[in-house]
Amino acid sequence: MALIERYQKTTEITYWEGEIPLNYIYTVGRAGERFFREIMENGRIIGARCDNCKKTYVPPRIYCEDCFARLESNYVEVSTQGTVHTYTVCYRAMDGSPHEKPSIIAMVRLDGADGGLIHFLGEVEPEEVQIGMRVEAVFKEKGEREGSIFDIKYFRPIK
Repeated sequence: MALIERYQKTTEITYWEGEIPLNYIYTVGRAGERFFREIMENGRIIGARCDNCKKTYVPPRIYCEDCFARLESNYVEVSTQGTVHTYTVCYRAMDGSPHEKPSIIAMVRLDGADGGLIHFLGEVEPEEVQIGMRVEAVFKEKGEREGSIFDIKYFRPIK
């Protein structure tokens, strides 16, 4: 059957059970590379500012999602502080095993940005977390940073 032909009977459809090995390389792109390099080398968070739409994208983008303006040369530093927009408490790990202590994952809207980051919250108990809570990024020591989102250990409440 050619690719453009349509099956007329569902009994003609077959399937294959098993695993398909896939090899791939994921790249973060030019904006992502700059974003992670700033976190790793300088302990700061950057966004991409669109002067037409007055939006600051975090993580940065190459083009504005609204007006398609090129943003690559318009990176700006944004605050490492923000507000918990939403959160969830996880009692199990990705493999289904139980956590010794629940982890909290939040979407943090950063000050001075129209976007934010999804990351762990730390130094706070699940029952203390609130939407609208003010938090700040806690970075790994400079020598421990590797150029990933985990160079930010977590966000903690601002006292």
